Amino acid sequence: MKIEFLFPEVCNLYGDSGNMRYLKASLPEAVFIETPLCGTPRFTEEKVDLVYMGGMTENTQARVIEKLRPLKDAILREIEAGTVFLCTGNAMEVFGDYIENEDGSRVPALGIFRMHAKRNMTARHNSAYLGEVDGIRVMGFKTQFTMAYDVPEDTQGLFRTVKGVGLNRASTHEGVRVHNFFGTYLVGPLLVLNPPFTRYLLEKAGAQNVELAFAADAQAAYDCRLAEFENPAAVMEKSANDNSIPLPAFLRRKKK
Repeated sequence: MKIEFLFPEVCNLYGDSGNMRYLKASLPEAVFIETPLCGTPRFTEEKVDLVYMGGMTENTQARVIEKLRPLKDAILREIEAGTVFLCTGNAMEVFGDYIENEDGSRVPALGIFRMHAKRNMTARHNSAYLGEVDGIRVMGFKTQFTMAYDVPEDTQGLFRTVKGVGLNRASTHEGVRVHNFFGTYLVGPLLVLNPPFTRYLLEKAGAQNVELAFAADAQAAYDCRLAEFENPAAVMEKSANDNSIPLPAFLRRKKK
């Protein structure tokens, strides 16, 4: 099995690189490829089972878009062929139509699927999220300056929202799914937090019955966290004027 981490030196915000560290611990016999921004993505030249890209700064987004633009046909080919892509944070915006700035100017993206994002660099959105895909509950956290629009959610939404804010405040779904392309605004070590989703993703990539690293502890933590997220009293979003990294009230622990 081959897994490629695109541009790890710049696409690694909010602990997103922890996703690849977890897969390395879970799949010791797999081949892991780390492709720098100055390199050529290997999935365009050979068979790769899973391609990962994490969140990045706004300036890096523009560089990544231009890096991948000549490879658009190859990316489309791999998506159509069912290759698994996982993009976290704002990485999925690279594959949409465009990113709109506050002044109305646009950063043209790859146009691989219908979506555009709107930036507001003066209002960071911080929240916790609970969603579902194919019967699997998925939890995570958001910290972002953008929200996405015009995604045909009935056919391309990734997670059905159970609690929290989806692609935008009016959306019923979070993230984008096209074949086995999985894009989500959720940040941090998403795969560590959600072992059932990790197994689901690996099965899509052809790895069956994988024994995840620290499986018992990871599942116990997932079960505990899920109970907290499902709590009716859970506060999923911070106030609009609180620009700190999210720490939902229901996850805070009182000192004894």
